[in-house]
Amino acid sequence: MWRHDAVVYQVYPRSFQDSDGDGIGDLRGIERRLDHLSWLGVDALWLSPIHPSPLADMGYDVADYTAVDPAYGTLADFDSLVAAAEERGLRVIMDFVGCHTSIEHPWFREHPDRYIWSDRDGPRNNWVATFGGSAWSPDPHGRGWYLHSFYPEQPDLDWRNPDVVRAMREVMRFWLDRGVAGFRLDAIDRLVKDACFRDDPPASAPFALPLPEEYARLEHLYSVNSPDIRAALAELRAEAGDAQLTGEVYLPAAQLAPYLESLDAAFGFELFHSPWERSALAAAVAAGAGLERQGRTATAWALSNHDFPRLATRLGEENVRAAAVLLLTLPGTAFVYQGEEIGMLDGPGAEPPFDRAGRDGARHPMQWDDGPNGGFSAGEPWLPAVDPGARNVAAQRDDPASLVSLYRELIALRRELQGPLELVDADDGVLAYRRGDHLIAINLTAEERSPPPHGEVLCGTDSGGGRLAAHAALVALE
Repeated sequence: MWRHDAVVYQVYPRSFQDSDGDGIGDLRGIERRLDHLSWLGVDALWLSPIHPSPLADMGYDVADYTAVDPAYGTLADFDSLVAAAEERGLRVIMDFVGCHTSIEHPWFREHPDRYIWSDRDGPRNNWVATFGGSAWSPDPHGRGWYLHSFYPEQPDLDWRNPDVVRAMREVMRFWLDRGVAGFRLDAIDRLVKDACFRDDPPASAPFALPLPEEYARLEHLYSVNSPDIRAALAELRAEAGDAQLTGEVYLPAAQLAPYLESLDAAFGFELFHSPWERSALAAAVAAGAGLERQGRTATAWALSNHDFPRLATRLGEENVRAAAVLLLTLPGTAFVYQGEEIGMLDGPGAEPPFDRAGRDGARHPMQWDDGPNGGFSAGEPWLPAVDPGARNVAAQRDDPASLVSLYRELIALRRELQGPLELVDADDGVLAYRRGDHLIAINLTAEERSPPPHGEVLCGTDSGGGRLAAHAALVALE
């Protein structure tokens, strides 16, 4: 099937391409740039939320699940995008934000039973919201206190209510009927909470993944990752049929197996957050590669997205080429965030910020050419272009030594990589693994190293004479 070892390109619609000069990216703009995705060779594009939203969480606070925000266009524009993508052999994957709605969604006023409420005049327990403060807030309509895993403007849905399950299955069906090939399920480990609303205990040890400071003080034993999530996910799988379901499950790989009873894949956040050194990367790669569903690796790999600093900012520009080799040679699904293929850096964001959690820096507009706005918009962009003169698609596309050309080469080569991943012994600072009859070696250091023995080099970033240059990587026949 197409999803096996697929490459999915994440589009942040607000920042991809503006077609009408209002400074905000839109669906027509995305359609206009589909040829770039075809040229890269990706299999699908994932759209971050395009629904009407008051933007308390930049679209992840949905006010209408079956409409398109006018800033992005219309349902007709969406249908046109899906058709144009299909003409190019591309699938469209949507964000499915099922944990919560916007507080401005009509359901919150008209169907309060679809949400989770305290049984007292105040917080029901000690649960903490991800971005800080109590996870309980007083209802502006005077109906008590409601639960929100994220911002107060994002009340949590009660997935123990069959009416919620039915309504959300109808949402999924609405988009499947419009030609969507699958969904990225947002914050899916929050979907169902402890039925008894027990207090989360104090954290006795650091969590396996990075957490905000206040949130990390508790062990989220009851507010997250309920065993009853399985039933809710089974309902979504029943509705989705053969469509691709990829879960944003912010848990280590060892805890993901129950989710993979229904999901095709879950993101491998251990690799995403791993320091750039061999022992940590090897452990993360082994853990993710060991997750299977129906005999295939079920990890969705990513090294950048809209929620965290960009790869070049996090790991350094010197490592972006080696990181591309790593990402695109792992078994499973690879997700590429827009702009990573040209090495974009974080920008300064806005003042005051659009995003209260400080994530504006990773959301600056895509850089298509060296114009003032990087070819993103004829108007004033909602966030400024970062450095289109230093890096853009047009300048790199015809350069065989460029980063975008490396991405294209690796995506094409990825089709030849078969078999499970097997770690290989190598020099200190070199991560090496085998995929069938191919060897991948990545020098994680600033010094020259020797790769493991290998045959013909099929793709390399900077190597020769039997040595692996600093920050270099290669894919070779054994």
